[in-house]
Amino acid sequence: MTRGYENYVNGEWRASTTGKTFAVRNPANVEEIVAECQDSNTEDATEAVEAAAAAQKAWANTPGPERGKFLRETAKRMDDRMEELAETLSREEGKTITEATAETQRAVNIFYYYAERAMDYEGTRKLPSTSDQNLYTIREPIGVAGLIVPWNYPIAIPSWKMAPALATGNSVVCKLSKNAPTVFLNVTECLDAAADAVDTPDGIVNVLTGSGENVGQPIIEHELVDAISFTGSRSVGDMIYEQATSEHKRVQTEMGSKNPTVVTENADVSSAAQTVGSAAFGVTGQACTATERVIVHESIHDEFVDELVAYADSLDIGPGLDDPDMGPQVTKDELESTLADVKTAKKEGATLEYGGAKPEGNEYENGHFVEPTVITDVESDMTVMQEEVFGPFVGVLKATNIEEAIDLANDVEFGLSAGIITQNHTEVNRFIDAVNFGIVKVNGPTTGLELHVPFGGMNASSSETYREQGAEGMDYFTIIKTVYENY
Repeated sequence: MTRGYENYVNGEWRASTTGKTFAVRNPANVEEIVAECQDSNTEDATEAVEAAAAAQKAWANTPGPERGKFLRETAKRMDDRMEELAETLSREEGKTITEATAETQRAVNIFYYYAERAMDYEGTRKLPSTSDQNLYTIREPIGVAGLIVPWNYPIAIPSWKMAPALATGNSVVCKLSKNAPTVFLNVTECLDAAADAVDTPDGIVNVLTGSGENVGQPIIEHELVDAISFTGSRSVGDMIYEQATSEHKRVQTEMGSKNPTVVTENADVSSAAQTVGSAAFGVTGQACTATERVIVHESIHDEFVDELVAYADSLDIGPGLDDPDMGPQVTKDELESTLADVKTAKKEGATLEYGGAKPEGNEYENGHFVEPTVITDVESDMTVMQEEVFGPFVGVLKATNIEEAIDLANDVEFGLSAGIITQNHTEVNRFIDAVNFGIVKVNGPTTGLELHVPFGGMNASSSETYREQGAEGMDYFTIIKTVYENY
């Protein structure tokens, strides 16, 4: 029997005022309905914002260790439900069970991390220029935070936004993606149980499902919302940034990218191909940090392409719960977009070295499966080398030296994650100094990030306002008050 989920508003589960629901389907088998969720509207969003605003002062006045206790209790309950959460994630988003388990563990660790940070996050004491005075700063919560999150990391991204917001005394209203909302609704059950266990104010956490137009937009527009944190496409992120800043709200956006990896002439070619392949095809390429542009020294280009094609050919494709090497794309629209990008690449003169189609076989008919794709004979200004392809897709460029490789790496408007594979220390440092990306990976995949260090992009990948994750992830949700205390 398909399970139905309600919204979580003001400490209780409630149906949308619309009386409507939508089906969440398994991308590996669209005939399977994973859940029925609320198709919410402006009235639901308004109720959630008002509940958050009413609860925020009481939560802000709750001591940091008590806020940390709430996050810790949530993490414990998530940890107890690890297997269930991972399976739910795999069923609704398509990740392999190995990938889903790793993401779920990351979310648990995020809540544990910010539970501890809640106890020691504070201002600083300064030495005044006069005697008989204390001079110090206090960090206070900014208020009500609106969180608008994507489907591709449906438990990790809501967690790394919500946990620091709550740790610093803010209340939150979170809109989940319609494509994969179920796993975080289960996390919300953990939050609800933890709230009862440690007696937190109702309304500090509010979670809704529905469209961006009917739920996300009202959250952005509401006068009681003080900050918006968004992860998603550039077009939507730019719109949110423009609107929210015009209303004097604090805004944080993390958007797409076109991540390069440079492979120099002294790299181990086989190892480099595996590193690039894992970054390009892992999580079915549906990661904002996935490698899509590989810039290879001309002397090893052909050998590298052969190794990368062999890696792609070795991947087992199937339903995420069977734990293959690569699962399906999340929706039919995402699959069709990837296939259209392959056609565009060929039309612009690229050579299709591998993949670029739906895999053949009865087991793939009811799912959004696609082959990993490798293209060559590309130019940097081609559409598919400039615009993000949110699927398992990578293009290989040639470079004659490290300077040209760096120029090609920077020849995009995005700037999230960039990598270099080399044994030359000088090349490493030139690359680190010159690339315009918020994350630089040396001899490793562009994907895969630590939770206790800052995350964020440059240029069109980000609003470049505040970083997420780590201690810096708490800065966004606070405002500094400076105190001059004479005595």
